[in-house]
Amino acid sequence: MRPEWLWAIVPAVFLALLIWRLRQRSGSWSSVIDPRLLPYLIGDGEGKPQRNLAPGLLLAWIVAALAAAGPSFQKIPQPVHQKQDALVLVMDLSYSMMAADLAPSRTDRARQKLLDLLERRREGQTGLIAYAGDAHIVTPLTDDTPTIANLLPALDPTMMPVMGSEPAAALALGIELLHSAGIRQGRLLLLTDGITAADRNEIAELLRGSGVSLAIMGIGTPTGAPLPLPRGGFLKDDSGAIVLPGLEEGTLLDLAGDVGGRYMPMQIDDSDLDYLLAEGLLDLPEQTLVLERAADTWEDQGYLLVLLLLPVVLSLFRRGWFVCLLPLLFAPLPQPAQAGLWDDLWLTPDQQGQRALQAQDHEAAAHLFDNPDWAGTAAYRGGDYAEAAKKFNDEGSADALYNRGNALARAGQLDAAMEAYRKSLQLQPDRQDARDNLALLEQLQQQQEQQEQQESNQDQQQQGEQQQQPQQGQQPESEQQNQQPGDSASEQQQQPPDQQQQGEDQQDANSSQPENAREQQEPEDADGQQQDQLNQAIAEAQQEDLERDQAMEQWLRRVPDDPSGLLRQKFRYESQQRQQQGNTKDDDTYW
Repeated sequence: MRPEWLWAIVPAVFLALLIWRLRQRSGSWSSVIDPRLLPYLIGDGEGKPQRNLAPGLLLAWIVAALAAAGPSFQKIPQPVHQKQDALVLVMDLSYSMMAADLAPSRTDRARQKLLDLLERRREGQTGLIAYAGDAHIVTPLTDDTPTIANLLPALDPTMMPVMGSEPAAALALGIELLHSAGIRQGRLLLLTDGITAADRNEIAELLRGSGVSLAIMGIGTPTGAPLPLPRGGFLKDDSGAIVLPGLEEGTLLDLAGDVGGRYMPMQIDDSDLDYLLAEGLLDLPEQTLVLERAADTWEDQGYLLVLLLLPVVLSLFRRGWFVCLLPLLFAPLPQPAQAGLWDDLWLTPDQQGQRALQAQDHEAAAHLFDNPDWAGTAAYRGGDYAEAAKKFNDEGSADALYNRGNALARAGQLDAAMEAYRKSLQLQPDRQDARDNLALLEQLQQQQEQQEQQESNQDQQQQGEQQQQPQQGQQPESEQQNQQPGDSASEQQQQPPDQQQQGEDQQDANSSQPENAREQQEPEDADGQQQDQLNQAIAEAQQEDLERDQAMEQWLRRVPDDPSGLLRQKFRYESQQRQQQGNTKDDDTYW
């Protein structure tokens, strides 16, 4: 796991060779004393040669280097943490982006810049919104940046159903996209060539108190360029002059100053992205998300090699060292650290709860948090939905009421959950997630009522049938008791033809018995024929399914892969829905 530590073996080898060389020379006495007598003469005085420590030191050094390198032989699953850095890209697709002052066009350069940005993003969630006279979500918040990159080439101003420029509507949609995903601290990156003064005031009002930061990248040049038309020529205004829309840097700079954001025109390199996205993630608990999936990592087992160092340590043992270690045997054991008191000195309760939440100790985190919102979140993650509902009830915000509704719904209290969703919608009517959950619970409650009604009807029907069965069993007995003997005798006398007919039917039945016997003599042949017919029918059905699948695959290969067409249809449908609801603005500016 850390192979660079293996380089530490190299100096160990040189040091061992140096020690060996010095030992061979044994100082200046080797030149005047017989080598056979030298170990005894310069030993410990008892005729024993000095112990050679070089091999033991070399071995210990190599083992220590291998242990530090971190050998691993197996993988263990580890939870995956993901930074919840939410970034919504807002791309201007008004007709002014067709200008070619930035070759080949402003749209092409903006798409390329977004591709560079997506390639840089390794963590976090990213969404994409395109706007002209109306705003549309291209992709919701996702960590699948390759999908966003695949859709970027399909974006073009000519695909937008409503001409004009409504950046305020696009940014409002971006804020709604962040809040609906439960993200309070998010970022918006606006790529545009200009906004109006009215848009500036409206955007500043939108961002005030939203918890969302704004960065603006200017696309284009101040001088501008003509806007080519699909059938040739250039776009002209009402007076017949060719339109030359330039980059409105002044308004964009003023907007960035109003909302505390950043502005920078597009650059050839990535310096614009470095500046606009330089803000680090806020140090908040919600910025780290534990994913459901796990990743396998190599387990460091270098500590096992420490056992190999014990023989080396024993070989270096000297008499008297053990006596020095005896006081350690009588040393008092360390007392458990008072973590609570220590943490109280340096960490706030919310910070302690944050650590407990990251350690997956949800119960402790719920008790440590002072913030009722985060205490409810910890209880919710720990499965204590009743406690989470109580914590969320301490705050009266739309988010807290929405979370309270989720906790109550998990706890099975549907009526209270729907009431919490309604209160959340009263504070924030445009909260789509609360509206969807409320509709889902109402539908679920209606289904439960219908099921209960059906079960009650079935119970009543079964009770009625059980009451009718004894009455039907008693009726023949009463009829037989009321019947007179004379009447029965007369009926028997008056029906000789029927009896005669019954006799004939009985004879016919007896005469048909030989035929039935002959039919029963050949059951095995009939069963074999039926099994063959069944196998043949199954084979024909499988062949038909195979031919149908092949035909479908060939048909799908002929279908053109045109994401721009799908997006165009999607944008047109959304614009029609908003026009029917009266949620559109009249924009006299075509570009």
